[in-house]
Amino acid sequence: MAIGARGFDVMFQFLTEAVMVCFIGGLAGVVLGIGGGLSTSAIAGWRVIFTVAPILIAFTCAFLTGIIFGYMPARKAAHLDPIDALARD
Repeated sequence: MAIGARGFDVMFQFLTEAVMVCFIGGLAGVVLGIGGGLSTSAIAGWRVIFTVAPILIAFTCAFLTGIIFGYMPARKAAHLDPIDALARD
């Protein structure tokens, strides 16, 4: 905001960062979950079946977490005065 960004720009940046972090985390969780299931099935000799619905639900939960918990800090940062932001400890 000190260099001309509007409140919307600041909010968009914060939300984009939160969503991207949760997107990467959700993707890593899906990959680790599938990898863990495959390795467990190989070690224990169990048959594992992966379906799309639980994967999409888990990924959607991670994505929505980024939106929900990224909104409040983004809103606060968008309404913060640049002088106050620089003066805080």
